[in-house]
Amino acid sequence: MKRTFLISFAVGVSVIACLGADSEEGFVAIFDGKTFNGWKPATEHPDTWKIENGAFVAHGPRDHLFYVGDTRPFKNFELKVDVMTEPGSNGGIYFHTRYQETDWPKYGFECQVNVSHSDWKKTGSLYDVVNVASTPAKDDKWWTQHIVVKDNHVTVRIDGQIIFEYTEPPGTQPGKDFTRKLDEGTFALQAHDPKSVVRYKNIRVKRLD
Repeated sequence: MKRTFLISFAVGVSVIACLGADSEEGFVAIFDGKTFNGWKPATEHPDTWKIENGAFVAHGPRDHLFYVGDTRPFKNFELKVDVMTEPGSNGGIYFHTRYQETDWPKYGFECQVNVSHSDWKKTGSLYDVVNVASTPAKDDKWWTQHIVVKDNHVTVRIDGQIIFEYTEPPGTQPGKDFTRKLDEGTFALQAHDPKSVVRYKNIRVKRLD
């Protein structure tokens, strides 16, 4: 059975650690800050995506932007994305996913981007797997969302602070509607709804295979 976790900063859960070392050595940029080279939007509302001041800007109806610049799938990796939200906004960073023309991505995991949207699952959550009720991220300020996947283990950091560490239980099976099982795949960014404005920049990855 799939295990769902709830973590709140207010209760001081022990898995939330202090700031640690955060090296950029070995990371490769996968967004040039100027073009959509290597990226492909879903077909629902591709005009939702713009590039402004070196960042992808998600502002419009639901659409997802997939990384297609490397045919070799990502299994074990570190991914860092600088993110900024406007108040009331919702977005996400997907991994182990696949290109999909419409709808919410069915494959892989969403690492939530949400500081003040009405959804209680906040920035850093591994959506519907490890749900975080509060976050150190702030609207209108850049933060770095850092996702590390190594075999059956996932760590998420915000600005170097460990939000949680998750180990997938043995025997975990893919879900019926959303797989949410560690495997391999690509990355994607989410534009959630027309009222949300989310910016993503300095997207870089380091393979750990």
